[in-house]
Amino acid sequence: MTDSPHPYSDAYLELNKANWDERAPLHLASADYGVQRFVDDQNWLSHVVTFDRARLGDLSGLRAVHLQCHIGTDSISLARLGATVIGVDLSSVSIAGATELAQRAGTDVTFVEADVYSAVEVLGGERFDLVYTGIGALCWLPDIARWATTVASLLVPGGRLFIREGHPMLWAIDEDQPGALVVGYPYFEQVDPIIWDDSSTYVETDTPIQASVTHEWNHGLGEIITALFDAGLQLTALVEHTSVPWEALPGRMALDASGEWSLIDHPERLPLSYTLQAVKRA
Repeated sequence: MTDSPHPYSDAYLELNKANWDERAPLHLASADYGVQRFVDDQNWLSHVVTFDRARLGDLSGLRAVHLQCHIGTDSISLARLGATVIGVDLSSVSIAGATELAQRAGTDVTFVEADVYSAVEVLGGERFDLVYTGIGALCWLPDIARWATTVASLLVPGGRLFIREGHPMLWAIDEDQPGALVVGYPYFEQVDPIIWDDSSTYVETDTPIQASVTHEWNHGLGEIITALFDAGLQLTALVEHTSVPWEALPGRMALDASGEWSLIDHPERLPLSYTLQAVKRA
């Protein structure tokens, strides 16, 4: 990894990798991901990609890299929309599962093991028309400026970044305070991580995770946009949503017909996710 002015320790990589190595088989077996549908239906797309289908537009012929691809359901979906896709993830177990799923699903996707900050080196300096990142990814990265520089390095001039992510206001809410929306965690990026010790994951499973300690960081929306601008990208679209694809605040959300969760009581109070697009300036 290259030097960074951000004084975090790379120890977070091993902790988070061990956690995701355990999550991957649980997610592959979960009804929440429904991986068999990708095998049974050649036109099936992931919920996350379907949500932004109109915003993605025509992907035919585009060379795309999906950062933090996990088990590959979004990567396969992008390929089914016409892109040539490389999925990148730090978890070797996720990469193995994604590779097998793509083969079973009859969809051509290449998967590569690498953490985000090493992606440019591991991919040999290859440049892409599209960098895609799905929901629940940026919180695992300590330095948003370094992420933005990585994105810029992966894009051709005029290439596009597309990301849907949990809103930093959502990440700042303490979900263990059911009586109110309490801002209990940092909104802005901090040097020190938020350290969690949680043996569960976000899908239904009876199997506890042994590598339960993870390190996470929040990044304010302004910090993300500024980092992209400083890295040579121009913001072209930003939409904030009142929904997310999982029950982020248990007991206070309702599931709609599209598979998204929103606050039951006055959902207009809190942005829960956003879709951002930016292009690399020539």
